[in-house]
Amino acid sequence: MANNTVFKTFFRALIILFTWVSVAAAQSQPSLIPSPPQIAATSYVLMDAASGHIIVQGNSDERLPPASLTKMMTAYIVERELSEGRISMSDEVPISVHAWRTGGSRMFVKEGSRVTVKNLLHGLIIQSGNDASVALAEYVAGSEGAFADIMNQQAQILGMKNTHFMNATGLPHDDHYSSAHDLALLARAIINDYPDNYSIYSQKYFTYNDIRQPNRNSLLWRDPSVDGLKTGHTEAAGYCLVASAKRDDMRLIGVVMGTKSENARAQEVQKLLNYGFRYYETHSLFKAGQPLKDATVWGGKKESIQVGLANDAIVTIPRGTKDSLESVMDIDSVIKAPVKAGQELGQVRVTLNGQEVLKRPVVALEAVDEGGFFKRIWDAIKLFFVQLFN
Repeated sequence: MANNTVFKTFFRALIILFTWVSVAAAQSQPSLIPSPPQIAATSYVLMDAASGHIIVQGNSDERLPPASLTKMMTAYIVERELSEGRISMSDEVPISVHAWRTGGSRMFVKEGSRVTVKNLLHGLIIQSGNDASVALAEYVAGSEGAFADIMNQQAQILGMKNTHFMNATGLPHDDHYSSAHDLALLARAIINDYPDNYSIYSQKYFTYNDIRQPNRNSLLWRDPSVDGLKTGHTEAAGYCLVASAKRDDMRLIGVVMGTKSENARAQEVQKLLNYGFRYYETHSLFKAGQPLKDATVWGGKKESIQVGLANDAIVTIPRGTKDSLESVMDIDSVIKAPVKAGQELGQVRVTLNGQEVLKRPVVALEAVDEGGFFKRIWDAIKLFFVQLFN
């Protein structure tokens, strides 16, 4: 009987040990990720909308004609004007002869009529109306040429280094170009900066002047997670598409330029999105303004100061590797008052298996004024001895 009990206890211990070893071995297995899919496009990129991390790219900085993808910048500037209160959705925009005569895809506004900004913005985004684009450009800047100047200034602000606009529509011009990477940056700005207007990009149809037109982004019908953004096509540009999709808490942006057909552009972006969602994940590590540490302040009215990040720290990493992330915070060894809120005091680095995946400045989350005369003298003496012995 005693032997039986010993045997059972030993057997249970073996099972527990085997289970522990199996779990530990499974947890230590590296994440297996296949090579990215082959994309039949002149240029392409897959970007995480939250972190800005590029998951896949090919010739993504090549300068190419963007066709109607240009209208994303036109819409972005209109959305900025709306946000800053310089125009409103109910404003009635006069339709000029120039806007009415603009060729290509159209919303079919009439010369001499007045159309609300709301309708024109819908016509621009959903119907890809060149006439709507020109009308809005003239309303915001006085002329399409002046509006193009604003577009180029905005492109620089967004870090679009391989972009130059000559018009608000994307109609062909030798000096009108952009890149897949730049257009992903623009799409990210549209999504993050003006979320209240982003729902327009997901609408499948828009009717104006009794003419009902479909959104040219066929992925809106094929993939329920896709909710934007814009298509483009000219003979020089080929078939282009910028699309965004959100699954669970992850949003990705896929861009293809220079594909062979409408179906091809949708198919190639779909491949990019499926790959990114299947093999990668996004994590928010630290929130903006979240206190990460108390740092000593010398010569101040306070003895210490809270430090953190000015912006959210978000990483995009291979699925299943979060437990391998490591973070290190380097704070200035000596911080002397006065300290301004937002003042950079060091940096935080996050690595994955030894590779840096994120680096952000660490800033003061509060201000600390100088202390009184005797406080400054006393802290100077203490600091002298601290540095001496260190």
